[in-house]
Amino acid sequence: MNSFKELLTIPRLKPIARREALQGLAFISIWFIGFFIFTLIPMLATLAFSFSNINLAQEEALRFVGFGNYQKMLSDSSLRNALGVTLKYALIALPVGLAVPFAVAVLLNNKHLRAKGFFRVMFYLPYVIPFVAGIFAWGGLLNPEQGWINQTLEALGVQNPPGWLNDPLWVYPSLVILGLWGIGSAVIIYLASLQGVPTELYDAAKVDGAGWWATMRNVTLPMMSPVIFYSLVLGIVGVFQYFLVPLVVTDGTGRPGGATMFFNLYMYKTFFTFQNMSYGAAQAWVLFILILVVTIFLFWSSKYWVYYAGETREG
Repeated sequence: MNSFKELLTIPRLKPIARREALQGLAFISIWFIGFFIFTLIPMLATLAFSFSNINLAQEEALRFVGFGNYQKMLSDSSLRNALGVTLKYALIALPVGLAVPFAVAVLLNNKHLRAKGFFRVMFYLPYVIPFVAGIFAWGGLLNPEQGWINQTLEALGVQNPPGWLNDPLWVYPSLVILGLWGIGSAVIIYLASLQGVPTELYDAAKVDGAGWWATMRNVTLPMMSPVIFYSLVLGIVGVFQYFLVPLVVTDGTGRPGGATMFFNLYMYKTFFTFQNMSYGAAQAWVLFILILVVTIFLFWSSKYWVYYAGETREG
């Protein structure tokens, strides 16, 4: 009985503990206030907008339209094309964005490599350069007429070098190449994970006679699966929100032939070019739900392929 009463009794904090708790809450409250003002309120506002008819380009009385904006999206061919562009780019960018930094990290982790510090700095250095400046630099390099890349290819005897950003066939590889400019942070994360793999596992694999690929498949990849999962989630979110590069490279026009009119760019133009706030808000919420569904699926699937050290699995 006494134990039950003790459980129901809420101990009062001592003055010092109370003061420390209040100080902690004060520090945390800054984040909560920022989240409330800059995230939660705008999200609720866009949700309300999506059920109304706010269009600054047209003079019309404000009214509730229900799911009208969402129904409009079903018949919007331009929006479907923008979603298709985003998905096509994702099929190329995601595998490359995961594999290339991983491969670079494996090379930098090689014990026979000399000047490791130099190469790590060289791979990370582009990441600290302002991204917009890097976009302009690559835009110049990929210029089909005056860019250094095509001039070099012509000097090597290539008759018809690619049109890069001006060619619908080459625009996605061009954007992927441009994105590899900033792989420095991913390389560092992979490298840290590689160095965290217990050497005992490699020694055991060597004793069992495992080769390079068997060791990679049975030791390295399982131990790095949490980091790969983390990079995959961030990569998918980044692909669906891909916006800055096509905006800067094409001035938001979607050229060539709408091949760079990504979903996020189309939503931006709906908001600020066509000034249809309600329709743009509906697009934003559809994008949010789409990312949420994909992310939930990834977390659900992670139990089948992501391994955390110390866990045990049945079967």
